[in-house]
Amino acid sequence: MAFELKQNLRLSQQLIMTPQLQQAIKLLQLSRLELVDTINQEMEENPLLEETLPDEGGEDEIHLACEDDVQSIEKQDVKVIERTEELTGEGDGREEFDWSNYLEDYGPVGVTYDRKDAEAPAWDNIITESQSLTEHLMWQMKLSPFTEEEVQVGSQIVGNLDNNGYLCATVQEISQLENVTEEFVEAVLKKVQEFDPAGVAARDLQECLLIQARMLGVKNPVIEVIIKEHLKDLELKNYVHIARKLKIPLREVENAVLLISNMEPKPGSMFSEEKVQSIIPDVYVVKSGDEYKIILNDDGMPRLRISNFYREVMAGVGGHGDHNEEENGKKYIRDKVQSATWLIKSIQQRQKTIYKVAESIVKFQKDFFDRGISFLKPLILRDVADDVEMHESTISRVVTNKYMHSPRGIFEMKYFFGSSIQRTTSGETIASKSVKEEIKNLVNQEDPKKPYSDCEIVDLLKQKGINIARRTVAKYREMMGVLPSSKRKKYF
Repeated sequence: MAFELKQNLRLSQQLIMTPQLQQAIKLLQLSRLELVDTINQEMEENPLLEETLPDEGGEDEIHLACEDDVQSIEKQDVKVIERTEELTGEGDGREEFDWSNYLEDYGPVGVTYDRKDAEAPAWDNIITESQSLTEHLMWQMKLSPFTEEEVQVGSQIVGNLDNNGYLCATVQEISQLENVTEEFVEAVLKKVQEFDPAGVAARDLQECLLIQARMLGVKNPVIEVIIKEHLKDLELKNYVHIARKLKIPLREVENAVLLISNMEPKPGSMFSEEKVQSIIPDVYVVKSGDEYKIILNDDGMPRLRISNFYREVMAGVGGHGDHNEEENGKKYIRDKVQSATWLIKSIQQRQKTIYKVAESIVKFQKDFFDRGISFLKPLILRDVADDVEMHESTISRVVTNKYMHSPRGIFEMKYFFGSSIQRTTSGETIASKSVKEEIKNLVNQEDPKKPYSDCEIVDLLKQKGINIARRTVAKYREMMGVLPSSKRKKYF
């Protein structure tokens, strides 16, 4: 078999992502907090990047470096800072210092502190640290007459509690870890179960409720029997079956259930360490007359510029020192200028893209902003992509982890997109979120003693011109966390 070399000319299209495009795509899908972290990291790595101070004038204009001549980076006018008068004499700046403004500026976010108001809270009531369940239990253990060995076992018990306050480890496992008998662990466990909150360190829901009943001093034997033997019927609200099994009047069962329903099934949840994160919107939608204006939120966003110091260094390089060192210095500064310029332009492009997408969303969903969620229109990414002349993937990156503050509240930009359902009476379509809202309103308005079943909800929606199947109602109800009619029913 003979081998030979041939030359073939072939024309093809290929997608190549430049570093600038990769950086722009990366910044576009970042949330606001992630973007600030990325900017701060770039400022640490690139010495040519610096933040414009709020009291300074306009941002310096960026001039790109020419590849052949680094000297083409033009100098910008440096703002002249006037010298302040020298402080002389006694008590300079003491009486004139405005402490109320100082506390206002440096106080906790969202807290207004005015000492002129006699009812203003003290600082120690504002700045507090939440106590965890473990710390709360250990504090009680130190105040209790525990021996050193009991404290050791008690610490193992407390350390093996989950977020709801239930014991995850078995008594046998704890006894093996601490090299003590199971009876000793049981005795310590009984003592820990007497701590606050009531029902803590229980091994299951039944034990948790029994501990709370004991601590409440309940002497009704019906309550203990229901907790021990009829928890399933209690969950299903099958009170008639409980009364028939216990051979007691239904009213007596209802009184016992009323007390049990006031107990806490998750005693440790009040000490949850999850902190509520405040949402900082990326876009503000403000109503002006009959129209809505889009305002980008730039508060807290670092404003970047190229350092004037390195501009002057570049302009002054040459004529001194080793030639190779000068060339290396020029190359280093040229690369950093280019990197800084790409970052600044990418951030500006990101803001413009978010503005365009937010403007398009407001245009499509104007009825929602005017009249409420019932008028939310079906919207898909392709609709906005065609409107702003961008790709669907770009729109998807823009609406991810971005929030919009509007007169109707704060919404994730992804909220305004959803599937559609066709009405029966007319050819119009309605957003699935509007259907969910209708179901929610029907459930809120129902009679607690006779809640609507899924079939009844289907019939009520048909009267409003919305034709959906029963399984769709069940799916939407589960998505909203609404219980079935059998569990929503209230007997008292």
